[in-house]
Amino acid sequence: MNPIVLTNPLIQHKLSIIRNKKTGTKEFREIIGEIATFLCYEAMSDAELEEVEIETPIGKTKAKQLNENKYAFVPILRAGTGMLDGLINAIPNAKIGHVGLYRDEETLKPVRYYYKMPKDIANREVIVLDPMLATGGSASDTITMLKEDGVKKIKFLCIISAPEGIERLQKEHPDVEIYTASIDEKLNEIGYIVPGLGDAGDRIFGTK
Repeated sequence: MNPIVLTNPLIQHKLSIIRNKKTGTKEFREIIGEIATFLCYEAMSDAELEEVEIETPIGKTKAKQLNENKYAFVPILRAGTGMLDGLINAIPNAKIGHVGLYRDEETLKPVRYYYKMPKDIANREVIVLDPMLATGGSASDTITMLKEDGVKKIKFLCIISAPEGIERLQKEHPDVEIYTASIDEKLNEIGYIVPGLGDAGDRIFGTK
């Protein structure tokens, strides 16, 4: 599957703000959540709705509703949690899992230190969150763990992606749809996306 890239002018405008190194923590964090909401709307375009009967102030009618209990969000710690509020705003009753991975600065490979999922994760559609798809190692390892738990349908949402990360994810998990707001030029020699926006986690939490 080809990545689905959101090209809406409003999203591109907001991307320009978070790329700017002068943008402060508060504004950066808020815009990450806003773009995540847009990504969620796009990722849910194929969602199945259930018909229910409701009563408006005027009378009874048939309506379509989403079964929110069929979904789970899995942010990759720590930067992925910066996208979480944006998705919870859209689907507030989805369950939340967490995956803790950090990148070994020498090998650039992800190291797992935490994994906690809802007990019925295998019965849910899972949306994995990470602002940056760089080498693709953390994303691929997270998806592998979810599949080992029996998850059948997985989507991956990121703000910015690199061609190298997309290629790896498509090779290792060709069934997983990728949603992103930008495909950037490349990775540099230390595994950062160019031009990118720096370290998303540090900028979300103000740790640098």
